[in-house]
Amino acid sequence: MPFQAVFFDFDYTLGDATEAIVAGFQYAFPLMGLPAPDRESVRRTVGRTLEDSYTALTGDPAPARQAEFRRLYTEKANPLQVNVTRLLPGAVELLTTLKEAGIPAGVVSTKKSVTLKAVVAARGVDHLLCSVTGGDMVTRPKPDPQGLLAAVTALGLAPEQALFCGDTVIDGETARRAGTHFCAVLNGTTTRGDFEASGLPADYIADDLWALKAWLNL
Repeated sequence: MPFQAVFFDFDYTLGDATEAIVAGFQYAFPLMGLPAPDRESVRRTVGRTLEDSYTALTGDPAPARQAEFRRLYTEKANPLQVNVTRLLPGAVELLTTLKEAGIPAGVVSTKKSVTLKAVVAARGVDHLLCSVTGGDMVTRPKPDPQGLLAAVTALGLAPEQALFCGDTVIDGETARRAGTHFCAVLNGTTTRGDFEASGLPADYIADDLWALKAWLNL
């Protein structure tokens, strides 16, 4: 195991909150006078901030409309997240093995920290994490490395001693800017070809969390 700590994005890396996320979009858009987006279109935005996701689907960059979307989305999606979010296959086993090996594991996500903490507590894995960094805890979201670097520094480590795992090119760019190692995980909508075409350095591209666990020699 060559790393002193392993950090993870959450959505489509460790967990799947698709039902809550899609419900939030399909609730907010009609209230804003917009057609409800289909499930797959919403899924392809996961990993971005809510504001960027709204703009990606509508082409509307107006801050006031982005804020309105966030308010309506949160009204619907947040109460659902704790109940419907599931951990992806292999997540519990990977986090447990890291804990047993004495390797700190943390989450760095654009999702709000209160939501993240509630979700991991409800799934019974909060004790396996050394830190949970949400989008509300930084002033600059991913791919800015602010959150990841803060989590690494809090452990007294240098970036090159840590691994960041994520399912999007945004996560890969975050790792590159932070100076950490990166493992792509193909649990989301970003394909192996997408990662390879991005030109971002990746130590490994894992088909799933079981493959990641094997690659880490755990």
